[in-house]
Amino acid sequence: MEAGPVDSGPTDGDWAAAEALLRGLSSDARVLLICHVNPDGDALGSMLGFGLGLRRLGVRRLQATFPGPPEVPEPFRGLPGLDLLVPAAEAYPAPDLVICFDAASESRLGDLVDRLERAGAALVLDHHASNTRFGGVNLVDPRAAATSVVAEQLLTRLGVPLDAGIAECLYVALTTDTGSFRFEATTPAVHEMAARLLATGIRPGDISRRVFDTRPFGAVRLFGEALGRARLEPAAAGGRGLVWTWAGLDDLARHGQRPYVLEALIDSVRCTAEADVSCVVKQTAPDEWAVSLRSKGAVDVSRVAVALGGGGHRFAAGFTGHGTVDEIVDRIRAHLDGAVIGSVTG
Repeated sequence: MEAGPVDSGPTDGDWAAAEALLRGLSSDARVLLICHVNPDGDALGSMLGFGLGLRRLGVRRLQATFPGPPEVPEPFRGLPGLDLLVPAAEAYPAPDLVICFDAASESRLGDLVDRLERAGAALVLDHHASNTRFGGVNLVDPRAAATSVVAEQLLTRLGVPLDAGIAECLYVALTTDTGSFRFEATTPAVHEMAARLLATGIRPGDISRRVFDTRPFGAVRLFGEALGRARLEPAAAGGRGLVWTWAGLDDLARHGQRPYVLEALIDSVRCTAEADVSCVVKQTAPDEWAVSLRSKGAVDVSRVAVALGGGGHRFAAGFTGHGTVDEIVDRIRAHLDGAVIGSVTG
């Protein structure tokens, strides 16, 4: 049975259970790491960084994967640990242990949910307040800025020292989910973790250029087109304002781009001064769209995403929508007023 949203971080018992699970692995145990569909920097970075840590613990039969096409977004193709990745179809069919990263619910695992059902045990590392606690052991901390924070804490408890490979993965994860330390989740503890990672000798300038500041010219043209069709609705969200745009498969094809380039489009939309809520609707199939939602603080967009089958945080959330763009935006509007902070929802 799925539990409700998590209100606090892991208990001492949760940490102890996770440690026992990992320390009790046999030498031939098959361990499968899974992150969510359309993986972002936190999902991939946390998974690969933790996988490299498990290698240091002596785990030999180890795979990492994610649902959907086995394509790593260009900004993350330099990450250490990519050799752990296998296509979803080649992942262990019945692993002894599944570890899930950055997934708030089983639905975010796509077709790989069957591996979760067949696994001998399941451990979930996450930081989404909307997490349903679908694992046997759950390390879910909604106060954490990124899933990589939880991953680093568990590696520390397991006695795994940071090296440059682990640190680069966790640093990419941390910087992507904090918007290069610009978002509200950036705390003193976040900067302290970044300092520990940088102390291994990784080069933050090189990483930032690769992850944030490099984009094909075709993507620049595509962004211009998508921003040109952006709509501002000042009365939406109880008068806090909504700005939204969309991009379809035809747009990607016309500019010769892969879907991953659209992940950064939300950052160009969310800066709109007149709107608290920003939204980008990205086509993934003829009748399917990946929807990204952001808030500056007046609206809890995770309420909207959860109501529409997704999840996330107060400031950043998403879901998979079906139908036309206008139908999807209509559904979002219908939930925005009830998601204004302080409003009462059913």
